[in-house]
Amino acid sequence: MTTAMDSAHATSQFQAQVQLEIEKSMDHELKKLMHTCSKDQLEAVQRDFNGFQKLFHRFLGEKGPSLNWEKIQRPPEGSIEPYESIRSRQLPSDLASLLNKLVVVKLNGGLGTSMGCKGPKSLIGVRSDNTFLDLTVQQIEHLNKTHKSEVPLVLMNSFNTDEDTQKILQKYGHFQVKIYTFNQSRYPRINKETLLPVAENVSCVGGASEAWYPPGHGDIYDSFRNSGLLDKLLAQGKEFLFVSNIDNLGATVDLHILNHLVNPPNGKRCEFVMEVTDKTRADVKGGTLMQYDGKLRLLEIAQVPKDRVDEFKSVTKFKIFNTNNLWISLGAIKRNTDLDMEVIVNPKTLDGGLNVIQLETAVGAALKNFDNALGINVPRSRFLPVKTTSDLLLVMSNLYSLSAGSLTMSDAREFKTVPLVKLGSSFTKVQDYLRRFASIPDMLELDHLTVSGDVTFGKGVVLKGTVIIIANHGDRIDIPTGALLENKIVSGNLRILDH
Repeated sequence: MTTAMDSAHATSQFQAQVQLEIEKSMDHELKKLMHTCSKDQLEAVQRDFNGFQKLFHRFLGEKGPSLNWEKIQRPPEGSIEPYESIRSRQLPSDLASLLNKLVVVKLNGGLGTSMGCKGPKSLIGVRSDNTFLDLTVQQIEHLNKTHKSEVPLVLMNSFNTDEDTQKILQKYGHFQVKIYTFNQSRYPRINKETLLPVAENVSCVGGASEAWYPPGHGDIYDSFRNSGLLDKLLAQGKEFLFVSNIDNLGATVDLHILNHLVNPPNGKRCEFVMEVTDKTRADVKGGTLMQYDGKLRLLEIAQVPKDRVDEFKSVTKFKIFNTNNLWISLGAIKRNTDLDMEVIVNPKTLDGGLNVIQLETAVGAALKNFDNALGINVPRSRFLPVKTTSDLLLVMSNLYSLSAGSLTMSDAREFKTVPLVKLGSSFTKVQDYLRRFASIPDMLELDHLTVSGDVTFGKGVVLKGTVIIIANHGDRIDIPTGALLENKIVSGNLRILDH
């Protein structure tokens, strides 16, 4: 008579056998793909496939949520420091030697497709004809010139962005910034039904690029190590990376955080610092910090059981979220060759209707692998991402002033919070958005702006308080030049005709 234990053991054995068969099939398909490689691709493709197979193995082995919700605890006292206490410490007199331990890394693998642009997102113009990349280079050059330091910029590109980025880099030849690049891995997308690669050929990147994907920014650790840059920068005496998304215009080098890392007050160096900031209702999906199994860890919405999502989104239980501004020890990256990071399963539908999955990891998820990891609760000003044209309107406006590549909130704005801006689908693409504004409105006293439908703005428009402009289907609203809209709802049809 079989016991429940015997039955569970048999089930477990069967599952292990199924997993082994799937892995064998995947291994067979990858070998077939390797035969389509040219000789000069062979080494890089083999390296990518090794990384992919490790991720695929972990994906098959994960059963259900990767954590037990009941074991989640609030981060312990002292694990999240207020920025004010970091800032209150005296900076050393020799800032050059402090900065010379730093490398700035920008995640530059994304395309501008969500804003209707072709090519790398970093090449979209965001302020005074400057792109994200222009502003980044200007910031670091200003730092190097001011402090006579040698902070390099490293761009993590993907196969989607590398070629266009390399062409643009030539224009920074005379800047006082050493720029390095390396590429993320290139992994095969997986057919959701068969769990096999959809790619038929490695060499054909152009037309078949839908079959491949860059596996999330958690890939930075392996790709950076494999590129040889990690060893090169360690040999130059560099000690810490400052990693951030290139579209976060608030992610500038902070001397106080760097000083805390290099000269810790208690003598114990942090190997990993995550900048977090206070959650608002607009940030409910952002990852947060928790204590789990005695370690500080990142909790992402993808790990949360469905019946706990509302609790996760609550501003009361989880008060802070991850800005993805991270400070990481180079030596610790060198030491940690096999990082434990949760697998993110990202479902996609290809143009032909085929359902695929891509396996990814997040850079912040590596936090639990590092010693003395710390969260620093930074001001909201260090989180200024531009994901949509609504965000673009904010950073282009007079809410911010631009100096040496850095945006700072205008002193003329009474409240140091950003207005809530929601632009409708007519503004989604950058090209359409720019066409609808003769000039960017004055938004210094704006709290909330909602625009929907066929709406255009003349020159010198001033927006104050709460402004809602809705052009229904078939209607058009032209806000005239010089108009002042304060706490106004505008709807219907309004056209100012030229005579």
